[in-house]
Amino acid sequence: MYQFSRSIYRELAPHIAEDKPSTYCESNHLRVLRACEQSVERLMIDRRYFAYPTRTLFNDIRIYFSMADQELVYSVVDRYIEVADQFFAQLPDAVYTANGTPRRCHAMTRKSTACARQPLPSSDYCPSHQHLNETFSELEEAAPLAA
Repeated sequence: MYQFSRSIYRELAPHIAEDKPSTYCESNHLRVLRACEQSVERLMIDRRYFAYPTRTLFNDIRIYFSMADQELVYSVVDRYIEVADQFFAQLPDAVYTANGTPRRCHAMTRKSTACARQPLPSSDYCPSHQHLNETFSELEEAAPLAA
């Protein structure tokens, strides 16, 4: 997973603006690296709910580059995020998250607590809550019938 974020950072590192004296302890390089790692980790863990990973990462790191480098930064981020997304799409759904904790069903119980069961491999919901896993195509098909 970190190969993607480190590759983005290595390609962008020469273009990062110099640090200005401030009260922050972290350098601009470290902030860019952390933003890259967080975006790639979220892309791996939460692909279904991370709508615009390229735009999110670009907006997080663009302030650390000059205006002349903005197009280069966006193209690098876009290229690597697209490759990472394709790679993560080929992986089977994991039983554990990147942190090593078991995956949990995304549904809530009648008592307003999170469901404790593990979801099915191809879903975010357990067998008891599988009915919540409707796709947009199913909803579109049902919409003309209701009208």
